[in-house]
Amino acid sequence: MRAKRCARATGALLLALAAAAPAPAADAAGPVPVPAPAPWGPDLPVPVIGRAWPVGTRPPVLRGWQPPATRYGRGHRGVDLAAPSGTPVRAVASGRVSYAGRVAGKGVVSVELTGTGTPPLRTTYEPVRAAVRAGDEVAAGQVIGHVEPGGSHCTAPCLHWGLRRAGTYLDPLSLLPPRLLRTGPSRLLPVLGVPLPA
Repeated sequence: MRAKRCARATGALLLALAAAAPAPAADAAGPVPVPAPAPWGPDLPVPVIGRAWPVGTRPPVLRGWQPPATRYGRGHRGVDLAAPSGTPVRAVASGRVSYAGRVAGKGVVSVELTGTGTPPLRTTYEPVRAAVRAGDEVAAGQVIGHVEPGGSHCTAPCLHWGLRRAGTYLDPLSLLPPRLLRTGPSRLLPVLGVPLPA
């Protein structure tokens, strides 16, 4: 009985205090800002910053990106683009060369892409005979090497192009804007309401 009275008294006291408390003053500057989430993350979309294909113009994709179900599971952690030996390999976007050398007998060039957060997005190209060194700054479209003969897992000559942020592999094609991904010839459409030149 005494416990019930104590509980009622405590509840009444809390209600009285809540009613007597002054309402928070309106801030002239507006609501208190909520901190923004980190600008990048493996589950966020890849920014469309690509300015060029790594090889050629709209090269055939021999094998697409197939994300593995688990970290070490089967899959294809990049895309394979048809490219004969000796084809120039271009940086898809501007960045800094983080690695240029050999891995398991294959030439590999990796570029950390500018302005893509921490950790940055990193593109990888193989098999490539590098024309750049680690630490070099590269511009979008700049030649960073040439496709090497052999050393590829493709059945036809190709360039393997990968994209990742830290340990998360992503689809490198998502870097490219739709205009670079379109297939088929360009078509001119009529402009309505504009007089023809005399």
